[in-house]
Amino acid sequence: MPKVLVTGMSGTGKSTALEVLASRGHRTVDTDDDRWSHWLTLPDGSSDWVWREEAIAELLDGHTTGSLFVAGCKSNQGTFYSRFDHVVLLSAPAEVMLARIATRTNNPYGRRPEEREAVLRDLAEVEPLLRATSSVEIDTRVPLDTVVRLLEELA
Repeated sequence: MPKVLVTGMSGTGKSTALEVLASRGHRTVDTDDDRWSHWLTLPDGSSDWVWREEAIAELLDGHTTGSLFVAGCKSNQGTFYSRFDHVVLLSAPAEVMLARIATRTNNPYGRRPEEREAVLRDLAEVEPLLRATSSVEIDTRVPLDTVVRLLEELA
């Protein structure tokens, strides 16, 4: 009953990989919705989109058969790293990520200039932290089938 966290910056292919994994019969959860995540106001007044820790704990506790692939990139996900068999970082160069974001139809995030700046800032500041704490990195410039096969091999 392997549990795999698929993380990475916007535009690296997390949602797309999960769609293919789901079509192949794997259980998948994209945490970018209100069921799994919520906005939190930080002490400095800024906001952060974080996992609902109770919901994620229930998801992981309740997983008893087959493979589970969970996708997300949240500031509190490290709390759960020990509960996953693998933490997989999907990565791609900035120009690839921005091109994907500009043409994707399943998520409007990243089209506005300030969002694109945030994507690049996260790439510089957050991705190195993810790389340091992930067990595997997959460069998503390879074909989607290859990314999915590599994920399936981990499970």
